[in-house]
Amino acid sequence: MSHNQIHIYRTEDLRSVNMKLILSMFVAAILLPDVEGRSLVFPMQTSTSFAELMPAKPLSLNAFTLCLRFATELLKGQREVILFAYSTQHADALNLWREADGRLSLYLSGPAAHFVVPELGPLENHVCVAWESLTGRTTLYLNGRSAASQILQKGHRVQPGGRVILGQDADSFLGDFDAGQSFVGEIFEVNMWDRVLPTDAIQQLSTGKCFSYANVIDWATVKLTRYGNVVEFQES
Repeated sequence: MSHNQIHIYRTEDLRSVNMKLILSMFVAAILLPDVEGRSLVFPMQTSTSFAELMPAKPLSLNAFTLCLRFATELLKGQREVILFAYSTQHADALNLWREADGRLSLYLSGPAAHFVVPELGPLENHVCVAWESLTGRTTLYLNGRSAASQILQKGHRVQPGGRVILGQDADSFLGDFDAGQSFVGEIFEVNMWDRVLPTDAIQQLSTGKCFSYANVIDWATVKLTRYGNVVEFQES
């Protein structure tokens, strides 16, 4: 057998392997659910409906970036709305709120950083908040644009052992919910990293581009449990 014949056979073998690989990826794309396209809808004000997320690692954090998308028809001036809640037995350790006056606020075990933002309509908004303990620098991003940084809880550390809740703010470890603070609308793409992401990465996220897996809460893989009237949808 000539060298050229061997080369032809090897090329054909590689083409066969590549075709099989492409076919298997195509089949997998059909069979596997698009979990990145899932969303949670909270259809009404209630004190009983919420979702609990199971992070990939404990929230023992001296830095983080938290991002999510949400849409709500509860507009400025109506009431406060909880967007993300992480509570331990001792405190509301990490909460993100849209205040009644329209500000977006990050609370870390009591103290808060409040950010004045343009009025949010009922359409989808992408929000990220980044914090680091070393300097206390806290930056909020709305649809890829950053507000002026603030200083919050310098030297603090987010403690592990809590529970991550969407839809409600727990006044006890997992209870005493107030319907007047509950989220009404749709939440999706909740992601969290144990580091401060660079600005350009957050801007990419705001446009829907995915550049890396979130290592604390990854919306594509995070396990969640729904309670009450919370509806989960999957985009086809």
